[in-house]
Amino acid sequence: MKLESPKVTLDKSAEETFNFLSDVKNFESLMPENISKFEVLENDKFLFALKGMPEIILKKKEAVPYNKIVLGAAGGKLDFALIADITEIESNKTDVKLNFEGEFNAMMAMMIKGPISKFIETLTTNMKTEI
Repeated sequence: MKLESPKVTLDKSAEETFNFLSDVKNFESLMPENISKFEVLENDKFLFALKGMPEIILKKKEAVPYNKIVLGAAGGKLDFALIADITEIESNKTDVKLNFEGEFNAMMAMMIKGPISKFIETLTTNMKTEI
């Protein structure tokens, strides 16, 4: 299953955007309002939970300076990745898009598609005010 967030344009350089997203503790400020738990476990790993959903642990798996950050599931039953694609348009204008990729059975994909789409859309929307 592959899902994409809408692209958001930030008034920041690709370097500033990359540095913000590289620090996993900054994801707390991007989370939706219905977050019930957020905890940094290591400098590249954090746990979060949204009300009514199980806890999810994400770990930074890959970082390509100023272009891409890949967060992947760390443990749990589901294997997926959240990929931030960063594209510098001008020196202080950057586009960011989040991609969600995971392998799920048809029933699971149907259940999580809506909530995950809304989640990644909220993360990108919150980037406008937090980065």
